[in-house]
Amino acid sequence: MLDIQKRLSNSFYAILALPATAMGFALSVQIAALSWLLTYQYGLEVTDIGLVWATGPIAGILGQVIIGIISDNVWVWNGRRRIFIVIGGTLASMMLLALPNLGVIQAGLGLEAILGIAILISMILDLSINVSFNPTRSIIADVTPEGRERTKGFTWMQTISGTFGVLSYFIGAVFGNIPLLYVGVILVFVFSVIPPLFIKEPKYLGRYGENEEDIAKEAAASDDTPASVNDASLWEILKGIRPLWGFLLYGIYAIVKRLSGFEFPGWYFEIFALALSIYLVGEALMKSEEGKSKEEAGRIGFQKVLAAHSFSWIGVQSMFIYFFAFVDFQMPDLSNEEVGTVVNWSFFSLNLVAAIVPVLALEPLANKFGRVKTHGTAVGIMAVGYLVILFLGNSPYVLYVLMLIVGIGWASIISLPFAIMSQKIAQNKMGLYMGLFNLSVVLPQLVSSFAVGDIVSAADNKTILILVCSLTTGFSAVAWFLVKEPKDEQTENPALLDEEI
Repeated sequence: MLDIQKRLSNSFYAILALPATAMGFALSVQIAALSWLLTYQYGLEVTDIGLVWATGPIAGILGQVIIGIISDNVWVWNGRRRIFIVIGGTLASMMLLALPNLGVIQAGLGLEAILGIAILISMILDLSINVSFNPTRSIIADVTPEGRERTKGFTWMQTISGTFGVLSYFIGAVFGNIPLLYVGVILVFVFSVIPPLFIKEPKYLGRYGENEEDIAKEAAASDDTPASVNDASLWEILKGIRPLWGFLLYGIYAIVKRLSGFEFPGWYFEIFALALSIYLVGEALMKSEEGKSKEEAGRIGFQKVLAAHSFSWIGVQSMFIYFFAFVDFQMPDLSNEEVGTVVNWSFFSLNLVAAIVPVLALEPLANKFGRVKTHGTAVGIMAVGYLVILFLGNSPYVLYVLMLIVGIGWASIISLPFAIMSQKIAQNKMGLYMGLFNLSVVLPQLVSSFAVGDIVSAADNKTILILVCSLTTGFSAVAWFLVKEPKDEQTENPALLDEEI
């Protein structure tokens, strides 16, 4: 183990953040370039772009949960997470290389339609990112004690990742999206393969700070092995994500609808799924953790986090996918290239704040006022920022300034919820629960890909996109204030849930 890891120094937190930075950079490149590439280079319609983007949530549903369970239970290359980070990062870099060469791939395969190729490449890219994203976050929880050090780990993750996210949008805005894709190929590969080799993973999860030889002797005496920490069934997983059932039902329906052409008349199913989601989210938020056993309180707390986190991602993902349509509508005099530039500079502003705020502001505020209150307030500021954009975001430079406000919420969304969630669940099942937590991201993203895509496509006034973003993040902000602040565990990182979900 490196001395910097023993001391939990800032340099160790920086190295620890690099694998997540690789995946974040790949995602930033995808956000900056994919919709623009498919629209202006390959001529796809908005609804087709939504279908391509839907591969990400689908990959996340499969990738993060399955990889989370597997990585909790294996020990390969002296680690649980390392092999998945390396493989996922390598595949992601290869798919980034493929994106600007879809036409070459199409010609080489002798196919006429490029949509299918775009879906395949996007699916592999998203699956690769998701294969790695869970382990890159789980490893932070694995090697840090609960409390302030855990919060520091995730805020440093976002600061380092956000800094490179800013770099990605800067490159896209100044040099163009094609050079950005090639930079992404190199950076994602290097940050995925090299840093994990210098991070020592604990063989026994949930026993932070203890001597591993003593734990091994204890395990041998009790015939306990470190390789079977969870075996959650499908039904147990479904019970654990009860607040997300409405999103799940809609996602299944939307995929069937898009691929088969079958659909219920009108918007009745969509309205039903929305009503069910609001009901189940509200039900989860209204449950009390008081007077419950530690296991039951942890389960309720985890479901509350899922409920509160979910709606914010409808707003965020909708912005990432369709922001180019909003810019094109608000500023009709811009050329296709200029639309791409404005979008990149807007996301540059967003991620500039997201790179600065976590360590300089969110971490100290969370330590003083609590993680939940700090996060809820940040998301509320984001919702207000969207409202201001709705009324004033009709010129590039005004838009860049207003995206700085939205960036406060974005900075918190991709940092503090991981620290909050990780203290609601069993440490030795971190991969599993990190995968389940990710469902509160990817299932709402299906709503963005399909329902919001249909709304934006049908509406003559594309500012409806920003209204959707404001309403969903505003709902999320209110929901977060109904989540109980997690208590720091000062002992040996005991599991908060001894039972299955």
